[in-house]
Amino acid sequence: MAWDEEPFLEAGEKLRALLKEVKRVIVGQDQLLERMLVALLARGHLLIEGVPGLAKTLAVKTLAQAVGGSFKRIQFTPDLVPADLLGTRIYNPKEGEFRTELGPIFAHLLLADEINRAPAKVQSALLEAMQERQVTLGKETYPLPKPFLVLATQNPIESEGTYPLPEAQLDRFLLKVVVDYPAFHEELEIVRRMTTGEEIAVERVLSLEDLLALARLADRVYVHPKVAEHAVALVQATRNLVEAGLKDLKPFVAYGASPRASLALVQGAKALALVRGRAHALPEDVRDLFPDALRHRLVLSYQALAEGVGVEAVLKAVLERFPPPFVPLHDPYGDARSPLGPPGA
Repeated sequence: MAWDEEPFLEAGEKLRALLKEVKRVIVGQDQLLERMLVALLARGHLLIEGVPGLAKTLAVKTLAQAVGGSFKRIQFTPDLVPADLLGTRIYNPKEGEFRTELGPIFAHLLLADEINRAPAKVQSALLEAMQERQVTLGKETYPLPKPFLVLATQNPIESEGTYPLPEAQLDRFLLKVVVDYPAFHEELEIVRRMTTGEEIAVERVLSLEDLLALARLADRVYVHPKVAEHAVALVQATRNLVEAGLKDLKPFVAYGASPRASLALVQGAKALALVRGRAHALPEDVRDLFPDALRHRLVLSYQALAEGVGVEAVLKAVLERFPPPFVPLHDPYGDARSPLGPPGA
C-alpha cells in the first residue's frame, strides 16, 4: 500500500526546530529535553530525578513558552492539601452561593517540584488527575487543558520529611529521567550566559494546535511486529529472569515491571521515531527508552540494597541478553494486516 512519509519528515523538522529554540536557553540536558517531547507526544507524564540547580524548572518553563502553553509550578510541602492543587469551592455570603476556584493544576505544563515531600492524599489527587485528565470539585467535573503534561521532580539527596511514592503510583509515569551534572564545557557556558545579565527571549515555534496534531501523527507511526515483540520480551524478562537466562539477578529483583512498561515502550518509541523524523519505529527507539521506561517500575529486594546492586545494572544486563531483532528496512511497514500497522490497513 502507498504510504506518504512526507508528513513525518516535516514533523521531525518542526520538533527539531522546537528543541533548537529551547536549547537557546538550556545548555546540555539533551536527553531530558527529548524525553519531555516524547512524553508530550505520547500523552504521558514524566518523573525527573536530580539534585537541585540542574535547570529542571527552567527547561519546563522554556518549553511551555516555545509552544505557547501555560506553565505552573507547585512546590510540594508536607502541609500541602489537595485543594491547594486542584482548587476548591468557596461560599459567597453576599450572593448566597458557592463559587469555584480552580487550582494551579489547570495548566498545559505543570511542574510538581519535589513530589515526594507531599503527603499521600496530595500525591493521590495529582496522580488521579494525571490518569483521568479531569478534576471533580463538588458536583462539577472540569476537564484539564490539552495538552496536559506533569513533570514531577524528586531530590535523590534528602530523604528526611519525605513520603516516597508507592510502586503503584510510580507506575503511572510514562518515563523516569535521571538528570546528571553538566559537563565542564556545558557548565562553563552556563556561567557565561547567566553572568552577562542578558535575558534570552524565547520565541513561539509551535502552537498548541500544532502540538496536538503532532501527537495524533505520532499515533500513526508504524510499529513492526518484531519491534513490539522485542519491547514485550524485554519487559517480560524482568519478571522471569531465570527463564531469560539471568538467574544470577533473580535474588535482586522482588517484582518485575507491569504491562504498563510494555505500553510505555511502544508508545514512547512511536513518539521518539517522530521526533527523529521517521514514519516507523526501530528497535533502537525501544532500547533507547528502555532504562527510562523501566527504572521506576522495578522493585529491588533487600539483598540488592545490601550488596549495592542498582536498577541500572539489572536493566543493562537485560538489554545485553536480548540483542535487537532484524527489521527489514526495504519494507518498513511490514505486514499490513498487523494490528500495529498503518491505520486503515
